[in-house]
Amino acid sequence: MESLFGLEPFLLFFVATALLFDFLNGFNDSANTVATVISSRAMSPRAALLLSAVANFAGPFLFGVAVATTIGHEVIAEEAATMTTVLAALMGAIVWNLITWLLGIPSSSSHALVGGLVGAATIGHGFYAVLLPGLEKIIIALFVSPIAGMLGGYFLMKSTLFLARGATPRINTFFRRAQVLTATALALSHGTNDAQKTMGIITMGLLASGVLSQFHVPLWVIVACAGAMALGTMLGGWRIIHTLGGKFYKIRPIHGFTSQIASAGVILTAALIGGPVSTTHVVSSAILGVGAAERMSKVRWGIVGHIVTAWLLTIPASGLMAMLSYAVIERIL
Repeated sequence: MESLFGLEPFLLFFVATALLFDFLNGFNDSANTVATVISSRAMSPRAALLLSAVANFAGPFLFGVAVATTIGHEVIAEEAATMTTVLAALMGAIVWNLITWLLGIPSSSSHALVGGLVGAATIGHGFYAVLLPGLEKIIIALFVSPIAGMLGGYFLMKSTLFLARGATPRINTFFRRAQVLTATALALSHGTNDAQKTMGIITMGLLASGVLSQFHVPLWVIVACAGAMALGTMLGGWRIIHTLGGKFYKIRPIHGFTSQIASAGVILTAALIGGPVSTTHVVSSAILGVGAAERMSKVRWGIVGHIVTAWLLTIPASGLMAMLSYAVIERIL
């Protein structure tokens, strides 16, 4: 079995770029798993980030790599999955992630990666290189999951409010303490779904370069991707934590508890069936659903508009950046 340090320099550069994307994914998406925990004062920021990092690392080992197979095997044709294509897709996704991070906007690393793959494959090999059935599966998962997150958050909040009617304010202690478990479940689901996307990309590169003869995810790839995701999560994207944790509305323990359960359920279900979803989309939508269940006017819908705009722009923007990256890489090589 080929190890990480036995790879040639260019392939090492490719793997390092993929792990940078994975790190930035964790850095961006740390907000998804800890924002409500921190804002509701259930845990201190550093404790929440450390717990999230450990759970993110453990996720892929506990729940398998079905999403990695979908990303690495079902988006673009095998002949189009060259090193140039995959590297350009990564570069396009990384640039878009950095732009949205600087602006403090929660955008989707999943959308960025899919857009990058489609853009790079199209400019390099024509649109026929895009596998429409696989792309359709991914797009359905990416767009249905936020709706499921919002509805799940809405009905779970309604049910929780009904069951807790007449309770004393001491019930907030339960919701605050229970978030340690719900945040762990959410972080596990995030590590299971999101780290696998980079695993699929690296495996595509190994296959294209001849290191692998067939598509399977090596153990060292799982360890490296899980580690990069965990490190990014531990350092935390504070700009986006601020957006998710307070700009929608004032988060209380009951909001954190219900939104985390709804989010974890959607993300983990998708991961088990191989559907790559955006953790950012699901968590943001669940927070909105929970707030709307309490009072529609509670949510600051103007902030939502900015985030939805970023969501809609992500695939075409990252695709365009991947096309530009492809042209530059091809000229250099």
